[in-house]
Amino acid sequence: MTDLDDTAHDTGTVSRPADEGLDARLVVDRGRFRLDVTLTATPGDVVALLGPNGAGKTTALRALAGLVPLTDGHLRLDGAPLHRTPPESRPVGVVFQDYLLFPHLTALDNVAFGPRCHGAGKAEARARAAEWLQRMGLAEHAGAKPRRLSGGQAQRVALARALATHPRLLLLDEPLAALDARTRLDVRAQLRRHLADFEAVAVLVTHDPLDAMVLADRLVVVEDGHVVQEGTPQDIARHPRTDYIAHLVGLNLYTGEAQGHTVRLDAGPAITTTEDLTGPVFVTFPPSAVTLHRDRPTGSSARNLWHCEIAGLETHGDRIRAALTGDLALAADLTTVAAAELGLHPGAPVWATVKATQTHAYPA
Repeated sequence: MTDLDDTAHDTGTVSRPADEGLDARLVVDRGRFRLDVTLTATPGDVVALLGPNGAGKTTALRALAGLVPLTDGHLRLDGAPLHRTPPESRPVGVVFQDYLLFPHLTALDNVAFGPRCHGAGKAEARARAAEWLQRMGLAEHAGAKPRRLSGGQAQRVALARALATHPRLLLLDEPLAALDARTRLDVRAQLRRHLADFEAVAVLVTHDPLDAMVLADRLVVVEDGHVVQEGTPQDIARHPRTDYIAHLVGLNLYTGEAQGHTVRLDAGPAITTTEDLTGPVFVTFPPSAVTLHRDRPTGSSARNLWHCEIAGLETHGDRIRAALTGDLALAADLTTVAAAELGLHPGAPVWATVKATQTHAYPA
């Protein structure tokens, strides 16, 4: 009997070995670029690798799949070393960005391909594939070839193919990127349900913050080949630590030195906050917290006031996003009507105010 089959006889529940799950340090040297990322996860975890283009997310995913060799580090899954195991022998399922379905095979045979490669007979593989298509709500499309499937249906066939081999590690490379906005909304919800039922480790690569926030239990943010921040989606959104993350979650972010309720910024003026802190801190506030005035306001209750200039304007959802320079570089959101009433245009001088109660300071 293996460790995975051991049971806790005193309670009748299955005990998990301490080393079950993913334990990896992925070091890959590719010319001038070096990836050095540590990833750990337990069964049932969905981890999202998030970062800008060129950060190393896809390289990390390919290293986990065995498609890129490690320069250094280690890769263990359920306690077993994988870094020398050929890709086809790893208990790993992959859903690629463009799905890579075989165009000459039906949906059923695409899904059956995985079990067949792992030694299942034709009848067993097709039975398992039919079961997975049923789970995905695609039973009526079993005989369809990929060209007859919608983007959302193709994505679910690719996911079924990956899951049909009962992988201990599921890798998803931008699984929703090829979908239009309407389909993406529906498929994201469906994918979330399937991942919630997945009992092993899932690693998702994405540059879309909404995909990461909805699908993942934990975010690992990678920039320039290194982890810059990790935590729950709520923690990342509340406490960004780099400009990239702040932009991703829609916050103005600054660093400075706190003394009580005043933070002297590293580059710029002071900001008054409600938190009482001492030492290096981050300060954030959302663009929606910024109020713009063409003349210096009098009698305002806002504790923070800066003289700025409009650097640019762009549509942001149903609002206008203004980029400001001057005393403080920041982003401000306002309605189309407010922008028109203020006569805003690039180069226009404005005063920006933010209430202390709308800022958030936390230790750096």
